[in-house]
Amino acid sequence: MQLAFCLYKYFPYGGLQRDFLRIALTCQARGHAIRVYVLEWQGEVPPGFELLRVPVAAFANHRRYAKFTRWVEDDLSRRPVDRVVGFNKMPGLDVYYAADPCFEHKARTLRKPLYRYGWRYRHFAAYEQAVFAPESKTEILMISTTQQPLFAQYYGTPARRFHLLPPGIAPDRRAPPDAAERRTAARAQFATEFGLHADDLLLVQIGSDFPRKGLDRSIAALAALPETLKRRTRLVAIGADDPRPFLEQAHKLGIGERVFIPGGRDDVPAFLLGADALLHPARHENTGTVLLEALVAGLPVVATAACGYAHYISDADAGLIIGEPFTQSALDDALAQLLGDDQARTRWQRNALAFAGQADLYSLPERAADVILGWRG
Repeated sequence: MQLAFCLYKYFPYGGLQRDFLRIALTCQARGHAIRVYVLEWQGEVPPGFELLRVPVAAFANHRRYAKFTRWVEDDLSRRPVDRVVGFNKMPGLDVYYAADPCFEHKARTLRKPLYRYGWRYRHFAAYEQAVFAPESKTEILMISTTQQPLFAQYYGTPARRFHLLPPGIAPDRRAPPDAAERRTAARAQFATEFGLHADDLLLVQIGSDFPRKGLDRSIAALAALPETLKRRTRLVAIGADDPRPFLEQAHKLGIGERVFIPGGRDDVPAFLLGADALLHPARHENTGTVLLEALVAGLPVVATAACGYAHYISDADAGLIIGEPFTQSALDDALAQLLGDDQARTRWQRNALAFAGQADLYSLPERAADVILGWRG
């Protein structure tokens, strides 16, 4: 079977991008041919993938996306495939992977009414309508229970077209049998790179799009720690984004020497084992896969309830969840509680590892492939 996968941008450190790659590789491993249409691709191309960088340009993103769609449609008319799978909303999809929240809901609740008269709104609303309208035949892969009611509310999408997937945590994120030894090695590396001492506390925040992930909130919470804890604590933020405003914030708060933003990294598992807590105070997050990556590594979590996967942390009793509406003081208190209680961190770690051993947190690629390959229009 020939499959076509469509996404605007691929880079190695994005959650949607990692999910796309694992799903496509799973389909390939089952014997199917993979063609990929992108506007941009960073990193290595897997063997056997036919990668097409669509050669279109425009000043505004929505115009570029419209040109991308027309180019792909033209190419597919000349070289048909058995399934078209999209990781961004667009017309003509057989299967859509719903990593993004409901655009119409955001447009109506977070924007002024005038916004809905612009060409940008019209483009994205039409592309969402093409996927979720009742008459559409697109099957929808859902990764969060929070968004389905919104799509149903605005579009009346039949429930039978939604397929809820389990999380898809990569096996290399799980704590290995030699986790203690790897933690020791990781912290030795961090001592050289970040000046981490043996009795220091390391906070890690993982994910690109720092404003949405709440990195400013994390820096403020670090600055608000009691002095005895603050002196022992460092924060490393990993992700592909502009670090300057956040480093400036840390400098203004007097903790510039305690905040590090090294960019995207390939050694995330080392941080999950070597850190003392994960911070993820996101403003909005459809899922928050990194919460589960921390959980299966045995790393306590402090996150916001705005994350779709926050309930797993509560279910496992593996950290602290900040309720909505968010307040900075609640995050400050939670971080001080977590860092100040060694016994609680040990308990949360034990709970996390036990939960990781019995819950299905891993089979997203396989379940997604089942839907893609079994789809009937």
